[in-house]
Amino acid sequence: MSRQVFAYILHKEGTPDDTALELITAAKKIDPDASVIAVVTGSGDNLNTVCNEMTASYSEVWKVDHADLAYPNAELVRKALVGILPKDAVVLVPHEHFGLDLSPGLSVKLDAPYLPDVVDFEGVEGDTLKVIRQEFSGMVSTHVQADISGGVVITPRPGSFQPDESKSAGGQATDKSGEIGDLASTRRYLEIVEAEVGEVDITKSDVLVSVGRGIEDQDNLEIIEELAEAMGADISCSRPIVDAKWLEKSRQVGTSGQTVKPKVYMALGISGSFQHMGGIKGSPFIVAVNKNPKAPIFQVADVGVVADILEFVPELTEGIAEEK
Repeated sequence: MSRQVFAYILHKEGTPDDTALELITAAKKIDPDASVIAVVTGSGDNLNTVCNEMTASYSEVWKVDHADLAYPNAELVRKALVGILPKDAVVLVPHEHFGLDLSPGLSVKLDAPYLPDVVDFEGVEGDTLKVIRQEFSGMVSTHVQADISGGVVITPRPGSFQPDESKSAGGQATDKSGEIGDLASTRRYLEIVEAEVGEVDITKSDVLVSVGRGIEDQDNLEIIEELAEAMGADISCSRPIVDAKWLEKSRQVGTSGQTVKPKVYMALGISGSFQHMGGIKGSPFIVAVNKNPKAPIFQVADVGVVADILEFVPELTEGIAEEK
């Protein structure tokens, strides 16, 4: 018997997050015959826009429209979901900051196991779901199993599953707003503080040369600048470079930095932790250079080079200059 899998859709200003289509692929890895239902919360025209778009990819979309859900509040969303989800629901929520706020408490309310930061599924045997997680910044894969007979809450890691771009579902939206009950909350929304944009807005860049702790010293950033100039790219970085105050915060890519959607992303001396990769959207062409052959960045890279960036980057820059 096929299972019902519920995918919670993140969205902003009427635009679904990239993870919306990734969750379809994740659900099908749990059960190829699963009935995958999108759940969208919010308010007003933006909510309707997202629901209408999701009907192209999901056979069924559950809409929850409430004025108090117009702004991000995991406590309210959790109450709304508990009001409409069946007790044995398999629930997928993207593993990012809002999902991490929402999901643990949701699993408690549903009295269901919680499987965070899942990068792959090994399938279901009876009522036992087997998943793969990563530990120690991706250096170790762990195989975890859980009894999902009473439901489960899972947070798949963004970027770990290819988005389902078929958009041939021809689904329909069902309004569940009247079933959510009371949404009283001890929290209240104050404001959204947008990250500062520096001299270069890397969220708009088509080509990014991104540098990590493998650069070793601030003085070595000069070779990155030369490569970026040769490629016509902008420079971005991982968190250690910002923590060392070698580059400004506006250049940081990741869950605690900027979210970028370049066409080409070159990761130099970056291990590829999920915090960093969570800031990369849109399936760019990823080139990774790292002297550690087991660095997790190589699992997602289209081209991987095992090399010391201090030796490799100057040669690459020279090669590009010669081609020009």
